[in-house]
Amino acid sequence: MANTSSTANASRTAGASRYPGSASAEDGAPLKHQTDIARAAALIADPSRARILKCLADGRALPASALAGEAGITAATASAHLAKLVEGEFVTVEARGRHRYYRLFGPDVSAALEALALIAPPLAITSLKQSSRTNALHRSRTCYDHLAGRLGVALMQALLDHGVLTGHDGIHRPTEAVRDRPSSYGRDLVYELSDEGPSILAELGVDTDRLPPRRPAIRYCIDWSEHQHHLAGGLGATLKTRLFELGWVRWGAAPRVVHLTDDGAVGLERTLGLVFT
Repeated sequence: MANTSSTANASRTAGASRYPGSASAEDGAPLKHQTDIARAAALIADPSRARILKCLADGRALPASALAGEAGITAATASAHLAKLVEGEFVTVEARGRHRYYRLFGPDVSAALEALALIAPPLAITSLKQSSRTNALHRSRTCYDHLAGRLGVALMQALLDHGVLTGHDGIHRPTEAVRDRPSSYGRDLVYELSDEGPSILAELGVDTDRLPPRRPAIRYCIDWSEHQHHLAGGLGATLKTRLFELGWVRWGAAPRVVHLTDDGAVGLERTLGLVFT
């Protein structure tokens, strides 16, 4: 399935603006071009492609076989759907030996999926497995490359309470919001590192002088399930990665679901005073 389009997509930087002269969701600037909403909607509208995109929404790169299994379709059907998603710049592909791995084009695709979740009718829960998965997503999940759900909101609040971040109290107040909307990057407020923030984060092994370049260091999202703020941006991504390295969080069985480990519960309470139940 290698072609010119997929090769070009794989070589681009994930999260970069998708069109010349445009702004991505990451920088918060208004778009400067007309958009083909119908084409984008058509790509998402197919149930199998929607399931594939949801599987990729945690930012990981997955092989076609894994995506086919999650979507409940054959490998050949998955390849056809993935080719369309690559061509539409929803997904990138990279070769690793004999296998190809797919990931979302960037955080703006994940943000669009989160926004659609707000207006989409709920899927009927017909089994205990589906109910457990829904509860797990609300409890702790990823929002592309950072933590969300109750765990993500609790982490944001702990960073504020512990004096790592300043700027606001982490509460989303719809009646006071100007541009902030659920399931999107926040734009009304500015969070900053406190003077003590870098030294506190250093205890976790996070070097604030080495955050990912070419993206805002500190941003926030309005969590779609909790309707409060969770940490995004370079710091949010780095902190999530570090918690995985420490073994304080681990991936769940379902896409996007993460679990706080026993070591993580102890470590976060010790370093940030976070008690998560």
